Amino acid sequence: MPVAAASRALAVRLRELRKSWWPDVSVTQAELAEALSGRKRASVQLISSWESSTSPAPPPEDRLNAILTFFSSRRSIESRPYRLVAEQELTGEESATRALLRDELFALRAAAVADAATGYPANPMSIVGRGPWHYKEGPILIVCSEPENEAWPSIPDPDVAKLSRLADLDSLFELHGHLRAVNPDLDVGYVSAREMTETDWTAHLVLLGGVDWNKATSNALRLTPVPVTQLSADDDPSRGCFQVVTETESLSFSPEFDIREDTHVLIQDVGHFFRAPNPLNRERTITVCNGMFGSGVYGAVRTLTHDIFREKNADFLAQTFTGDAFSLLFRVQVLNGIAVTPDWTAPGTVLHALAQD
Repeated sequence: MPVAAASRALAVRLRELRKSWWPDVSVTQAELAEALSGRKRASVQLISSWESSTSPAPPPEDRLNAILTFFSSRRSIESRPYRLVAEQELTGEESATRALLRDELFALRAAAVADAATGYPANPMSIVGRGPWHYKEGPILIVCSEPENEAWPSIPDPDVAKLSRLADLDSLFELHGHLRAVNPDLDVGYVSAREMTETDWTAHLVLLGGVDWNKATSNALRLTPVPVTQLSADDDPSRGCFQVVTETESLSFSPEFDIREDTHVLIQDVGHFFRAPNPLNRERTITVCNGMFGSGVYGAVRTLTHDIFREKNADFLAQTFTGDAFSLLFRVQVLNGIAVTPDWTAPGTVLHALAQD
């Protein structure tokens, strides 16, 4: 279900106030949350939900009153931590500014609430019908890697699950459940890259894994305009990388390893998230969730499914890209063998971002 225009307008205005109300100061979500907490506890996640471009939740009236009070006086940011000035302490000029902001913001909120009453989802935290993984129509097909060096018997073993042939099972399990939850009325399936049919290529495709085991990923990168190449080195995995080569730049991004007991231990992978119109059916899309290793693939999937980071990362996409095709390379931290979900808004996480025409 699309975001109502009034709800989006309020979210955009709240974000504008925070980032550019004072030309020389951009207030972060954390700083605003800390200031508002002087009256009633607030969090970065709460501020983000009010400003979300994909699923905005209009702030309650008491919260909105606190926000407009904060922005009515520059004294709010004269010292750190930022603070809320009491309404009774406002000067005549500040009170006039507050009155103007109040008229504007409460009018936007009233319109947003009215839109909600006529069809916007009642639960602002629901993921059904929204977000980057929402599709207006199906089918949606997850294409999985299958290791080429695996020898499978010609007669299937009834005790061996078909899923056991596939790579990146943690990513498949995570993404398939999320896609079904977001798109409850659409057909969501999965298939091995080896088993893809001609018809399969016309669906909304989500490709898991890299060029070594998923030939569909190789074909997708060849057929679409993304200037990203994945290079592997079987004799030394630590030498593999993603390369970005355009007319103006040539860059390489490699995973990082630690040496422990003469063994290379992965401590940071490189993830790749790429989306473009499906070149074999322009009414559908191709999405690639890739990494140099399985940790990068899982990190690419979790960026937009993790219940803490999915809204923030979805907002990052909405604010960074306006077209139908884009590419992101980013760090995926690996702690004790566990891939940690990336926060694309955190400094240093995104390595390279590119929009395609």
